[in-house]
Amino acid sequence: MATVDALLREATDRLRAAGSETPRLDSELLLGGVLGIERTALMAHGEAPVGEGSAFEFRAVVTRREGGEPVAYLRGVREFLGLAFATDQRALVPRPETERIVELAETEVVRRLTGAPRPAGDPPIRIVDVGTGSGAIAVSLAARLRSRRMLDEADLLATDDAPDALALAKENAVAHAVADRIRFALADLVPADEPPFDLVLANLPYVTSVEMEGLSVPVTFEPRHALDGGADGLDVIRRLVAILPAILARSGAAFLEIGAGQGSAIVDVVAELPGRWTCFVEPDLAGLPRVARVER
Repeated sequence: MATVDALLREATDRLRAAGSETPRLDSELLLGGVLGIERTALMAHGEAPVGEGSAFEFRAVVTRREGGEPVAYLRGVREFLGLAFATDQRALVPRPETERIVELAETEVVRRLTGAPRPAGDPPIRIVDVGTGSGAIAVSLAARLRSRRMLDEADLLATDDAPDALALAKENAVAHAVADRIRFALADLVPADEPPFDLVLANLPYVTSVEMEGLSVPVTFEPRHALDGGADGLDVIRRLVAILPAILARSGAAFLEIGAGQGSAIVDVVAELPGRWTCFVEPDLAGLPRVARVER
């Protein structure tokens, strides 16, 4: 009967040969997923025997990983801002860079609720997560506002044009007990009958057509329509920016995730809007352009 250490060494060698950049980490995550334990437990009990059934299952998922399938899809879960999100091929794998949108949105909601006296009966802050995918942005924001006891002051809408992705987002909302606090709508960007929003949040496709052809193998398992942003990567984002005058409240703000090389381009896109608009690009932890803040 194989031990934890032996299986990890075997898988690490296989994944290294297959080109994984993190073969040991991949192996630990996959074995932990099969056994239902944390990585720390694996490292603490390397001599523990693994049953034949579990070893067979582990080697099978390693084979799939050798073929390039993302670890998040193989495990069925990905952490995002400390929360576990169900992940599969219905939507993009939530990524750390997208956490910045949630952090900025949370800060903005707190500022609006605490920056000045709020008269009784004021309507809630209207927020839309456009292209919600797995629901990572909307669900994480709802969970954070709940922990601050501010969720009652927010009206959250999550939209997507893919029914499968929207179903996954609902599942994640249920898992984190916020399904009754988020409205979900199948729509191309934003439903036409919605009043203006105070906050518009979006992680839309922004990979350029050229970059699409050179994606790493794991990324090719993710939905292409959720990645492909056209010639300059801004086709879908440009369509959302074009309707901001109609969907954004006078004092509202939009937070749009962009690619690392699109900081100047998004400023130019916003400059084409009628009237006076500002666009400030927030950097990520690596100092790269990541989230465009757009306001009147």
